[in-house]
Amino acid sequence: MTPLTKDELAELREELERQLARLLRSIESSEAALAPVELDQSRVGRLSRMDELQNQSLTRNLHEREEIRLTLIRNALARMEEGTFGVCEACGDGIPYERLLVFPEATECGDCG
Repeated sequence: MTPLTKDELAELREELERQLARLLRSIESSEAALAPVELDQSRVGRLSRMDELQNQSLTRNLHEREEIRLTLIRNALARMEEGTFGVCEACGDGIPYERLLVFPEATECGDCG
């Protein structure tokens, strides 16, 4: 059972849902930037293509991090539904509300994580 109050849980749920919506928008917009780089020889030159490939690589890394964060947030919301949100998976103690405010998808208390 979570040591959090109903108000704390509601606030954390709202924050997780805000972060989820923001991530979904970001992922959607970054997917267009992940399209294969066209090697058009009539373009400015080799450096432009290299810049484009480098930008695509940075976007891919960001996209991968966002996908991981998306999974963490969805898992946190699932734990809320199960009633295990706010309970440390390592020791079973409660995760402090202050920690969850900063990192709402946390699965461990400060001592274990």
